Amino acid sequence: MIVANWKMNPATYAAAERLTAAVKKIPAGRTEVVICPPLVWLTDFSHKESEIKFGAQDIFWENPTGPFTGQVSAQMLTEAKVKYVIIGHSERRILVGETDAMVNKKMRAAALARLKPILCVGEDRAVRRQGLAAAKKFVAGQLKKDLVGIGRAYPLIVAYEPIWAIGGGKADTPTTAAEMAWYIKKLRPRARVLYGGSVNSQNARNFLQLKEIDGALVGGASLKPAEFEKIITAANQ
Repeated sequence: MIVANWKMNPATYAAAERLTAAVKKIPAGRTEVVICPPLVWLTDFSHKESEIKFGAQDIFWENPTGPFTGQVSAQMLTEAKVKYVIIGHSERRILVGETDAMVNKKMRAAALARLKPILCVGEDRAVRRQGLAAAKKFVAGQLKKDLVGIGRAYPLIVAYEPIWAIGGGKADTPTTAAEMAWYIKKLRPRARVLYGGSVNSQNARNFLQLKEIDGALVGGASLKPAEFEKIITAANQ
């Protein structure tokens, strides 16, 4: 499974349309490809026929409507033909102060609406400096808080994204990422675990060839069709 998180990109509808058209031409093979564009582009593209599935970058826990300026409900995403939703991305946790309690409410809302949440977890540099055991403990704490009320049998998708690796151009080592994926699956046996954090065409296969890792959450590289195609190709090898 390869998920493209476009974040707040691109700046214009024309650029978003060109990017979507280019991605749709990429042979998906046996890989499940999900595009998560900004909401303003999502409603235009997600209705169009394609092998590609679409996801949102966030969701609000109240549903279906209400006095919640700037928020988007599960029903609205469902109406937009969205299948997936990213929840708890570190950029939202850091930039807008999203807490584990808020993440949990969003997880519950997505599950109730039968959307497929992609839950993001991962430690910062200070925690990783304490060692892998500390990173595991941190991630276990996130999962415990974020998944209150979500049964262990729930078919969960977890994106392990060490915060220090996101956008910095320096990914985690495949061996360590695989160990973290194995640990997450030990805690949540039915989970699919994706790796995220500076994934690109040069390093994707190193992660995707490992049996513990079920895919990737791709940021900046997903905005470059040629680069993104190489990542999908690596997933199919």
